[in-house]
Amino acid sequence: MRERIIVALDTPDAASALSIASALVGHARWVKVGMTLFYAEGPSIVASLGDLGFDVFVDLKLHDIPHQVRGAARSLSTLGARMITVHAGGGADMMEAAVVGASEGAAASGMEPPAVIAVTVLTSMDGDTLASVGVKDPPATQVAGLAALALTAGVDGIVCSPREAADMRALLGEQALIVTPGVRPAWAEIGDQARTGTPGEAIAAGASHIVIGRPITGAQDPMLAFERIVAEG
Repeated sequence: MRERIIVALDTPDAASALSIASALVGHARWVKVGMTLFYAEGPSIVASLGDLGFDVFVDLKLHDIPHQVRGAARSLSTLGARMITVHAGGGADMMEAAVVGASEGAAASGMEPPAVIAVTVLTSMDGDTLASVGVKDPPATQVAGLAALALTAGVDGIVCSPREAADMRALLGEQALIVTPGVRPAWAEIGDQARTGTPGEAIAAGASHIVIGRPITGAQDPMLAFERIVAEG
């Protein structure tokens, strides 16, 4: 279980992120840098977390014209990121550009390319939210359609909620990465997530990695909270 948990360091500054990360050294393998932390601290935070020994998932959900996404993925791969995200809604050409850019950046810096995974439907969105932006399909149908498109684009996997993980594993096969945010242990608050599941449920459904933030980072002792989740999983 511990190899599959990605701790989301959605903090406003490097000091707090590194404090939490330091408490998790030797316990967690993966940490996530999202928009809040990356935009506050810039690329250096990825290197700082890598220096602590973590695999770093840079979750910026790239979504732009293919040329821009290719360049962004190229830049992120030179930082040592081990996983990056693009929005599947940007289309196959954009996702393909991300894969190319990631390979280019890794080759230029002598690193292994990061896994490129495609975000399907945000876990904060339910059917009503999708309908409000013009998507008439329910979340599960929309996730399946975008995942099928991502498969044709050559990405390494997808992001979906725990509720869709089993269907996505059947669709994408055993080798695909299936990363599930919206994961909360039974003792934690759900917060702003709409489509959630517990760590055990997500793994049993076929998730390769689960993203957990506030139940760990908001705990008085992040290491103890992390180990509690590992034990319960």
